[in-house]
Amino acid sequence: FSFVNPWIRYFLFFFSFLFWVFSLLIVAIGVYAKVQKATTVRDTFLIDPAVILIVVGVVMFFITFCGCIGALRENIHLLKTFSLTLTLVFLTQLVIAILGFFYSDQTRDTLGRFVKKGIVHYREDLDLQNLMDYIQKEFQCCGWNNYTDWSWNLYFNCTKENPSSERCAVPFSCCTPVPGEAVINTMCGFGVQTLDRLEVNKSIYPVGCADRAVLWIESHLFLVGALALGLALPQV
Repeated sequence: FSFVNPWIRYFLFFFSFLFWVFSLLIVAIGVYAKVQKATTVRDTFLIDPAVILIVVGVVMFFITFCGCIGALRENIHLLKTFSLTLTLVFLTQLVIAILGFFYSDQTRDTLGRFVKKGIVHYREDLDLQNLMDYIQKEFQCCGWNNYTDWSWNLYFNCTKENPSSERCAVPFSCCTPVPGEAVINTMCGFGVQTLDRLEVNKSIYPVGCADRAVLWIESHLFLVGALALGLALPQV
């Protein structure tokens, strides 16, 4: 006698096992990132990204463990725990998505504050530096509103009183790639903030990341919807 239909039982076990393995991988990546991260670099994130990975991995491990063992051993208590926690996670994601849709302006302001923080602490936090470089290269943008936002940074600040050798510069991730260039010119953004608009357009991406992000979302609405649906269906 079985309390659970065999097809549902092994289907649930299979998917729970896959996500269980995935959760262990997330924890391993988080631990590796935490160990490898240079302790001398100032951490300006509110919460360390490596810690977030570990916490998410542990929570996933607990949920999928209940699903695996509950389905395999037909343990009703574990299956109820699995169902309840997964329902709470799904509802939380749904609420966040709805709030993000109706409060898009506040979401944009929040992203703007995060990017400004990334600009200000660009040379102090290796994680922020890599993230800002990735965003600017991927979206082909520079700064949040435009390239002059890099004056928020202590090193790139474009004032006469700034003694930095990078005064009035922007990071090389703002530069437009040169065809056939074998070695990246990391000094291509030097003095850009002092150039006129026409010269700026030739050397860097002059558009801010805020406009690029909006354009990307508008042009990839189908992809965003498919990703959201792809995340929701396995949970359902």
